[in-house]
Amino acid sequence: MNNINKNIEFSIFTFMLALILVGCSDNDKKVYITFGDIDERTTQNTPVVSRDSSTDSAINTEITPSTEENVLQDSPEYAANNEWELSIQDSETAYEMCVRALTDYYKAVWNGSDIELDTFIDNKNLKQYTQKKIQSQYDVNGKFNDKVQNIEISAWEVEYTDDVDRGFLYLKLPAEIKKTVGSYGEATEFLVRNVNGKLVIVDWYTGAKDSYDFMLRGENLTIDNPNIWNDSEWVKKLNSKQIEFSGSTR
Repeated sequence: MNNINKNIEFSIFTFMLALILVGCSDNDKKVYITFGDIDERTTQNTPVVSRDSSTDSAINTEITPSTEENVLQDSPEYAANNEWELSIQDSETAYEMCVRALTDYYKAVWNGSDIELDTFIDNKNLKQYTQKKIQSQYDVNGKFNDKVQNIEISAWEVEYTDDVDRGFLYLKLPAEIKKTVGSYGEATEFLVRNVNGKLVIVDWYTGAKDSYDFMLRGENLTIDNPNIWNDSEWVKKLNSKQIEFSGSTR
């Protein structure tokens, strides 16, 4: 009887030890960001993008055309990591939002596609400027039967700056705009804030030579003022320039 009891106790101990080991392995699991070939027979060069489950680290990744397309097909809410503040940890979400905004913009000015600016912009002055910008550029480009298929972003930059309004992110996205035939490239700069827990674009400037922003706002600007669209006098002057520019292009 003692031997039977000992065998039963040993079996229970072994079972409990196995459960403990399984639990420990799950809790201690680390997930890494990996790119390139892991096993050509199984991955077919598909990038595996993951994150450590216990911490959020600064993002330094490249979104490939296949994953970028999936991002653009969805309409996620661009929520900040923390409802009450902004940090460099919001870089990836801010990047996805700006890529989506930029892609929708180019398709609007070349293809006549819809763009939901409310998804990206909260400031009414920036929204009105962007709407007029899109209409003006569509008047010029929409007559060409040369549609934008997608955009690809090369090495992009992100920088966080703290201020009295809980900080902002600066992003620079060099884009290659892929069209039905050929492509062209230009870089766009964005400033992003956290407004009530949601990431929004508070400034948006494309400074390529002869671009709309280049001609209306000026060349070689330093994009570092997230409150510029709250400056009523500056906005009023820019609106006048827009009206003059629209008249000259018709």
